[in-house]
Amino acid sequence: MADLETFRSETRAWLEANCPAEMREPVRDEDDAYWGGRRAKFKNDAQKAWFEACLAKGYTVPAWPQAYGGAGLNPAEAKVLREEMSRINARPPLSSFGIWMLGPALLHFGTEGQKQRFLNEIARGEIRWCQGYSEPGSGSDLVSLQTFGEDKGDSWVVNGQKIWTSYADHADWIFCLVRTDKADKYQGITFMLFDMASEGVSTKPILLISGNSPFCETFFDNVSVPKSYGDDCPAYVGQINRGWDVAKYLLGHEREMISGAGGGDRTAAIGAAMKRAAARTGDDIDPVLRAELAMFDVDALAYTAMGEKFLDEIKVGKAHPAQPNMMKYVGTELNKRRHELMMA
Repeated sequence: MADLETFRSETRAWLEANCPAEMREPVRDEDDAYWGGRRAKFKNDAQKAWFEACLAKGYTVPAWPQAYGGAGLNPAEAKVLREEMSRINARPPLSSFGIWMLGPALLHFGTEGQKQRFLNEIARGEIRWCQGYSEPGSGSDLVSLQTFGEDKGDSWVVNGQKIWTSYADHADWIFCLVRTDKADKYQGITFMLFDMASEGVSTKPILLISGNSPFCETFFDNVSVPKSYGDDCPAYVGQINRGWDVAKYLLGHEREMISGAGGGDRTAAIGAAMKRAAARTGDDIDPVLRAELAMFDVDALAYTAMGEKFLDEIKVGKAHPAQPNMMKYVGTELNKRRHELMMA
């Protein structure tokens, strides 16, 4: 415990010295975040300085091993770092589907060659990833997907379409579910990795009634995907035709990411709203609203604890298959309450 308190003190001092004031406020929307990638540009000097400081410390992916660009923090240390960042409303230095989704899958299923190449690129923010899962006829029934990869020996030729691909028009690479065997619904899917700049890949933004959105349609027209990117670095994760195993594992992390498990930004945003309300009305905040805010804080902390327990269970293969859906539902309800309280 003493060592953990020492780590907390050192972390607090490091954050005070390295996190610019401009980076100490909740992220309002996706445009506030730094996503990395080949075309990425920093919005200002503060964002650049914060990213570079965290990168040097391994804090873009603090719980990943140092060999793959992380800081090698154990779960207790990573929790302390999250708490201290939340305390000062520090923004994440790097937002990335590679960190939230692909990275955990590679750590669990990937070869050493894949880890050395892809995880380090993700940690450094060099490659921006998108996810190719849903199709026009395969949403909730994902295993009915029809995008097909024809085996050509050393490569596949992929044809098909994905939909609701978040930020596909900004992504450099895609992790994609592709049917490679029509004999079995579940066992004929391969979890492929390939470059979005490949010939035959195209994207079309989906316009919503509210205006632009992050979603795209993604089309594959005779896209050649090599089966290997070099020594011990296959273009697929896990085994050929066993990509559904990887997909199920990754979906647990996706649910956790979408629902916001961890709660830092969620509670920080509420805290900022309370400060604005106090500045506007003094300390005379409506007692009913005060009670609702307190209950939200309690529920958010409980959800954080539940999320951390769930992630620990994933790592040892003991997570209940229904828990990702439960996390998604509870987290979505919490986010709804957060927005309502911030407008109160």
